Amino acid sequence: MAIVNLDKINSLAEKMRIETIKTGYSAGRKGAHFGGALSCIELLACLYGGIMNIDVSNPAKEPRDVFLLSKGHAAVSFYVALACAGYFPMEDLLEFEADGSELPGHPVMNEARGIEISTGSLGMGIGTGIGMALGYRRKGYDNHIFVLMGDGECDEGSIWEGAMAASSFGLDSLIVIVDKNSIQSDGTTKEIMDLLDLGEKFYSFGFDVREIDGHDTEKICHTFSELLELRNGKPKVVIANTIKGKGISFMENKPEWHHSALSEKQYKEAMQELGQEVSE
Repeated sequence: MAIVNLDKINSLAEKMRIETIKTGYSAGRKGAHFGGALSCIELLACLYGGIMNIDVSNPAKEPRDVFLLSKGHAAVSFYVALACAGYFPMEDLLEFEADGSELPGHPVMNEARGIEISTGSLGMGIGTGIGMALGYRRKGYDNHIFVLMGDGECDEGSIWEGAMAASSFGLDSLIVIVDKNSIQSDGTTKEIMDLLDLGEKFYSFGFDVREIDGHDTEKICHTFSELLELRNGKPKVVIANTIKGKGISFMENKPEWHHSALSEKQYKEAMQELGQEVSE
């Protein structure tokens, strides 16, 4: 089982939520995908805070665990997680969405910065994860591939083609995480494309399914730790029930914060909610 320090992870999650707001605000009128970035903070904190076997000093070292952000629009919190983990200096976050930056609005593959693939078009992460899992298995590696998707992303047919393939190939090194915040860019997932019982769907495709509170770090870490030890010939999926815009009251469960820009007033209000003072 992975050894994790929950106090450290909870502190990391708090820091990441603050830095995500700061980073998104630094982009000015370009804005950021705040809603889906804030909903996956605890998931990222657990992964980069101790669950994954990675070497920040040598990102290309093999074998290593791999993280793929399939829901690429949540790049702002992903970059914050990478910076907090030590892949690059925290001050680089101020380059978010700047012209010529290596930290654009959607991730661009950059091995040195810990970004394994370019994403943005939804539905790509699971296929890439399957390919990597197959390749690493052929090399005889005992590592894991984590793929973070959104529930709205599950509208994509490529998700279910991938799910069928992952099960058929018996890829028990693949751990899919669905950030189930129940809202996509144009409204609720139920209104746009009702997924019904998402866990049952993955189960029917041959996955080992776990459903958890995606903001409960103890439950998240316990679930991931169990799955790391479970080599049963089945791919894994964690359905993480989350709140879009988690931690900022005026963003929570509001579709308009899928992507938006913070005004100065809103920024100060958000930081105040996070216990941070903003100088005038």
